[in-house]
Amino acid sequence: MKTLVIVTHPNIEASHWNKSWMEELQKHGDITIHELYKAYPDENIDVSREQQLIEAHDRIIFQYPLYWYSTPPLLKNWFDSVLLYGWAYGPDGNKTAGKEIGVAISTYGTEESYQATGFNRFTLQEILRPIEALAHFISATYLPHFSLNDTSNVTDERLAQSSIDYINHIKMVKPVVVEK
Repeated sequence: MKTLVIVTHPNIEASHWNKSWMEELQKHGDITIHELYKAYPDENIDVSREQQLIEAHDRIIFQYPLYWYSTPPLLKNWFDSVLLYGWAYGPDGNKTAGKEIGVAISTYGTEESYQATGFNRFTLQEILRPIEALAHFISATYLPHFSLNDTSNVTDERLAQSSIDYINHIKMVKPVVVEK
């Protein structure tokens, strides 16, 4: 299975954990890493190039830090620009059908803060519903997310383990089964 990881961090060099994940990903030749902010510092997305990348891969993982309970702005722009009518959905819009889509996310808040009774009032699964809905809308299969919480208190040991767990997650994760 060919995997594309779309890393969307506006300052990856300053991100200890997202950078660490990316460094671990680079050790695996069967994973393509695509850094949006590096590819598009002017935020002018080459739609054709991005669509070709999607078409060439079976599994797409969006890796990013949680921004105001959403994605970084460039990733939202990417969704709007790349996942077009007639290509990803609508008549003849079948290029993403059967792809697997997942999220690898880092949060400043603790795991406990992302609970119904926690500070943020919602679980990460709930916060990521728009990505799950996006996957469904473009006929892709949604994968369970991977996360690293409480990033301000991550030890080197925890980060190293998280990086290994991330690779295992990407290679082994199974789609979410939606009960009807």
